[in-house]
Formats: sequence, C-alpha cells, structure tokens
Amino acid sequence: MSTLVIRNARITTLDPQQPHAQALAVQEGRIVAVGSDEQIMRDWGSEATLIDAQGRRLVPGLNDSHTHLIRGGLNYNLELRWDGLRSLADAMAMLKAQVDRTPAPQWVRVVGGFTATQFTEKRLPTLQELNDIAPDTPVFLLHLYDRALLNRAALRACGYTKETPDPPGGQIVRDSLGNPTGLLLAKPNALILYATLAKGPKLPIEYQANSTRHFMRELNRLGITSVIDAGGGFQNYPEDYQVIEQLHRDQQLTVRIAYNLFTQNKGSEVSDFRGWSEMLQPRQGDDLLRHNGAGEMLVFSAADFELFNEPRPELPPELEPELHDVVKLLVEKRWPFRIHATYDESISRILDVYEQVNREVPFDGLHWFIDHAETITPRNIERIRALNGGIAVQHRMAYQGEAFVQRYGVQAARHTPPVKRMLAEGVPVGAGTDATRVASYNPWVALSWLVTGRTVGGLALYGDENLLEREQALRLWTQGSAWFSGDEAVKGTLKAGQLADFILLSADFFRVDEPQIADITSLLTVVGGRIVHGDGDYAGLAPQLPPAMPDWSPVNRFGGYHVGGAATGLAAAHHHHHGAACSTHGAHGHAARHAAPTDDLTAFWGAMGCSCFAF
Repeated sequence: MSTLVIRNARITTLDPQQPHAQALAVQEGRIVAVGSDEQIMRDWGSEATLIDAQGRRLVPGLNDSHTHLIRGGLNYNLELRWDGLRSLADAMAMLKAQVDRTPAPQWVRVVGGFTATQFTEKRLPTLQELNDIAPDTPVFLLHLYDRALLNRAALRACGYTKETPDPPGGQIVRDSLGNPTGLLLAKPNALILYATLAKGPKLPIEYQANSTRHFMRELNRLGITSVIDAGGGFQNYPEDYQVIEQLHRDQQLTVRIAYNLFTQNKGSEVSDFRGWSEMLQPRQGDDLLRHNGAGEMLVFSAADFELFNEPRPELPPELEPELHDVVKLLVEKRWPFRIHATYDESISRILDVYEQVNREVPFDGLHWFIDHAETITPRNIERIRALNGGIAVQHRMAYQGEAFVQRYGVQAARHTPPVKRMLAEGVPVGAGTDATRVASYNPWVALSWLVTGRTVGGLALYGDENLLEREQALRLWTQGSAWFSGDEAVKGTLKAGQLADFILLSADFFRVDEPQIADITSLLTVVGGRIVHGDGDYAGLAPQLPPAMPDWSPVNRFGGYHVGGAATGLAAAHHHHHGAACSTHGAHGHAARHAAPTDDLTAFWGAMGCSCFAF
C-alpha cells in the first residue's frame, strides 16, 4: 500500500479540532493522518513517497460551486484568453499574433473571462481595430453576457446581412444603410451571443478530449480540485457529456465533477427532466464524476439576466405554473436542484412556488439552492433558510460592479450580494465563478473579491459589513461548496478520512498583501492522493500533457489565465504566417473570403486540412 507524505508545510486544515499542522499522510486516495513532522514521519514516513513543502502554505483543494467546466472544456483549445490582462495593447498584440497563425476557415475567439475595466485603457477594442488586425480571419469577441464584437470576416462567416432580423431580446447593431456593423447586443437576452458563437467550427471529438484535459490542468494550476458544473445553454445530455464520461473511464479526470442538467427546450422542460430522471438516479456516479440534479435552468420563464447595464427584466406570468410542475417532479424523484436568479424580485416569485410545492410534496432535506442572488433581501434569505436551501455566490460583481453602481448607485452596491448577511443567517453558502464566459475561472480573483470587495478594475464596492476574513472566504471555497454536492462529509477539510485533495500555494494566502491574492497559484495540486499538477520545484512530479490540439491552438502559445497581468507568449517565435504561400498551390488570396465547407473538420477541404482549399 503506497503512502504519500507531505512534510515541512504550514497546513491550514479548516478542522476546528486541529486547525494547524506541519505534515499529512495519504493512502488509497484518503488522508490517514495529519500532525507534526515528527509524528507523521515516525508513523508513516519509513516507506512513503516524501515531498518537502519547504515551509509553504498548504490548504484544502478549492471547489467551484458554480462553473461550466464540461462545456468550457470542449472549446478551451479554441479560445484566446484575455483573463487577467491589464493592458488592451497586450490583448490586441496577442490577438494579432493568433490571427497570423490561425488557418482558414477557423475563427479566433476571445470568449469571456475579462471586462473592459480591467485594462488600463478602460475600453474594448473598436470594430475598426478588429478589422485592421484581421481583414480575412473571422474574429469573435464576447464581453460578458453583454455584447459580442465581430469583424467583417466573422459577419460573412455567420451570414449576417441587412436582411437578417433581430432575434427576440437581442440586437444586431446596423449602420445608416442597415448593414450589420459587427456589434451584437443582449437586450437583455444573451441568446444572440450564444447562437452566434455556436456558428463557429467545432473541434473533432478526440480534440475535444485533449481540450478538456488542458482545461482541467489549467484549473489544477490555480488550485481547483472539485467543481459543480451548472450545465449551460447548448449543452445537451447525454450527447455533450460523452467526452467527460470517456475521460472518466480512461482515468484522466484531474478535477472532481458533480454535474447538473440544464433544460434546453423552452416549453418542454418537464419532458426534459422526466426523461433524464428515467436515465439517471440521484447522485449517480462516483467521487470523480457524479450527477448532481437539475438546473441551473429549470424553466425558461424563470430565467432573469444579470446585465446590470440593462434594466431588470420582468419575468412572465407563466413562471409560477411552469416552475411548479418542474419542481414538483424533481421533489418526487428526489433530484436535488438549483436555479439561476439574479434579482430579489425573481427570487420572491421562485420562493412562492417552492413553498407551495413543499406543502404538497415536502422537500424533506432535499438539497436545493439559488444561484447568484446578487440583490437578495434579508427576508428572502430567511425564507431560503426556512426551506433548508442554500445560496451559491460568484464574483460576477468583480466584473460588472461598475455597471451596477452606474445604474443602482453606490449604496445599493454595498450589499450586492449580501454574503456576510447570508452567513449570519446560517444559510449554506458556496463560492464559485460562473466561468467561463461571464467571469474568469480563476478562484483567486473570487477570493480577492470576497476579501477586498474590489472589482478587477479596482472599484471598492463594500464596507467592512460585507467583507470576509481570509479564512472565512477560504471556507466558502472548500467546506461551503462541498454542501452543494452533498460532499460535506468527505471534502473541504484536511483530516483523517477526508478525500486527499489539497494544494501547496505559490504565496501564503494568509500573509500576502491584498493586491497579491489574485496572483496566487498552486505549486502542487493533489486530487485523491494523485499529483495532477506541479510547478517550480515540483514540476517533474505531475504527468506531462500532450500538446494542445490542434497545433495552432492559442493554448500552446499563450496558455490560460495571465497571472500578474502581463501577457504570456508574446515574445515566442512563431513560424506560420496566415495566408503565406504553400507548397501545393503557391501564393493566393486568403481562403476565408470564399464560402468554405466546415462540417468535416478533418477532411482535406476542412479546417484541419490545407488552408489553401479555396484557391
């Protein structure tokens, strides 16, 4: 029986019986002992694999209670990340470099995780700047759930013309002649943004598996060992879960995943959940991949949107009867459930339905929770507690705080969301990101927001009445989130019997200055006693990943989150110049200016074949 021992560490266990330690021992994926160096080495060190933490801080692995790993993993290798950058000039230099190495008819996509306020320039690029950088390569840039910028090549690839109608809740901005300019706006429905992104070429399934592995390793780099996946639009079950299930069978998961199922069909929500309830039992799976119930979309009529630069949407009258039927079915089937709700007005109506269903079919300890809850009032917090529900909070205000203040004022922002009040009322609270589109997946940005109350642009939102102590914030990212997947008995604390999920930090979370919190990473990430990420002195301990596929992927050049704010990969030499002559056809016009078949990505004429197919 192999044993792993970590020694010479400053361990924060979050176990009130033993809050601090120097060493721990692991066998068969579980922690078997926590204590002093002398004790652990005496009892477990003789035949163990020993790792010297060199006095660094070690904490439980972080657990994102609301993210979209499964969907994000399928596309991660296609995406150029601006997460963490502090200069639009750097962002545009990265974009230009990626345009130069992206073959036709592929797109360059910057898909969320950033906001204009993080840049020193405090603005987004202009459409003219995008067209100048990429006259022929489609560029799609998603800013939160607010807007998308498309260059002319992307408009052509999408088929958007003056005849294209605006979809409900969305706007295609046009010039004086009625031609689309390239700006798409959510008004306030983000469906137009999703639907446009879905028009782009997709990776073949074996590339999607590679992409998901790279995304999980990126999360491991930032200290994440578990997530609760909230489904998402255009994320169908079981079709879009084949990759994650195959990785699980192949023992290649490096993040524990509890996944919720998100209805995809307006008007057929009850049918969706009834069908899935016949396929899956509650909590079906194991400690690495497990079904976690329904949501975050339960019915389309209950979905509000968090665009604080737009007025709060009034939800339709069919919310109550439609939500009643779905929730009653879920309670009868004993499926846990979650629901997206940003505004207190939405939460009030949702809780009316829940209380009614509870009178008809008692919840009786079934786990359920509200996601987001930015403007929830004390009265509705009390109602959630009375029904034994929870609240999953994310750092969306770190990306939209400026817009909220502009619309609702400084005083309203001081308790948006009222995290400290939720905790004082005894409601279970779990922390997360809502990544990858509306905010970054970096948990340290979220921890920084909880502790400092500042947006990524530097705006101070909260007073002391809504700021958390550092250990309290860490608990939300560990013990707190564990409740939301029913794992509070096995996750979130470093003590004997718990799953051996822990991280060794690049800087001491409890000692660094506040501005440095967001720049913390993990030097060593362990999931179930298995080393899944190593950096610095520990780089050789983790298994190597194959390169990101395809070879022109932005991940190979630029990686993911830009720790420290400076763009990575800009100085790297690159040898492929988009549109250069090829040995088969010589020089010719760029392929993207022609109609291109993209259905078969691996064929000669497709995205993975010769970029000269349109000669």
